[in-house]
Amino acid sequence: MAATPPSAEKVRLDKWLWAARFYKTRSLAADEIDKGRVKVNGQVAKASREPRIGDEIELRAGFDQRTLCVKGLSAVRGPAPQAALLYEETAASLLARANAAEQRRIAPEPSQGLSQGRPTKRDRRQLQDLRTPDWNERWSASIDH
Repeated sequence: MAATPPSAEKVRLDKWLWAARFYKTRSLAADEIDKGRVKVNGQVAKASREPRIGDEIELRAGFDQRTLCVKGLSAVRGPAPQAALLYEETAASLLARANAAEQRRIAPEPSQGLSQGRPTKRDRRQLQDLRTPDWNERWSASIDH
């Protein structure tokens, strides 16, 4: 049985996405891959897949849908400028992200405009006081009414 020659650096897809700083943790990257939100060369990928230089990766991170071309491999998470050297985003992807950002700016999602969460107990009591009249105002036992 012949030993296989050591090839270029091999790295798992989830580890590469983490090293390229698309996801904060490797487990988040693996979860997104498992949900089918990451494609390599147009096919749904597995976390254990090994990306190669020149592969096209489509992924969704937050609001953004990105299409990337792999330029380098690394299993080590480094500073952002170093991570940016691992990939190149396609021109069509950059344009689509800019258009999507402009759409979000022009017509924001209604739920994003909520500045407050649930009402506090005090808020609920004040609302209840506004809705129900005072007992003495509602019923009068006086003769003159």
